[in-house]
Amino acid sequence: MRTVDQKLRDRRRRHILTAAISCFIRDGFHRASMQEICKEAGMSPGNLYRYFDSKEAIIEAIAEDERKENATYYAKLFRAKNFLKSLGKMLGASLKKASDPNYERIALEVAAEASRNPKVAAMFAQNEAETKASLVLALRDAAARGEIDGQLDFEAVATILIAVADGAIGRMSLDPALRTTALMPTMKIMITRFLRPPDGP
Repeated sequence: MRTVDQKLRDRRRRHILTAAISCFIRDGFHRASMQEICKEAGMSPGNLYRYFDSKEAIIEAIAEDERKENATYYAKLFRAKNFLKSLGKMLGASLKKASDPNYERIALEVAAEASRNPKVAAMFAQNEAETKASLVLALRDAAARGEIDGQLDFEAVATILIAVADGAIGRMSLDPALRTTALMPTMKIMITRFLRPPDGP
């Protein structure tokens, strides 16, 4: 059981991350300073640095939160009773998240920083590798149970599915009027037809 001190520390950590994300959305990751994050969080630099010693450490925490969220998705997907239905729900959740302008902005800011900062790039490359490995494992398991086409290249399928989710974020930046949730029904039909066995219904 967590101690009271640990719970308080977790709340403060989450408060700092929320403040940092607000700064990144408003000013961009590259321009936002630790001083601005302190001001947004209402904390002194000395107090904030007890939790995060740099912007990279904050980004690492954001990446870890994303990794945990992805792990939850794939835990539900692996050995799901209806793989294609569960996959559709997972991709639908990704599209719904991408339709949030704040999520879109922070995702693009982090991607831009990763192109400049090797340390940030390494963090997200690791997340990407774990996501792909989990998806490939779930695809192979579904194929072994006859739910999807076993002749597919599962590495390629995983890459395509991840690209669909990531691409939705890019489309939002190019077409702000687009609401990706409206694409969900068509996306689910396409994914089902693409993955199901040749003699499937």
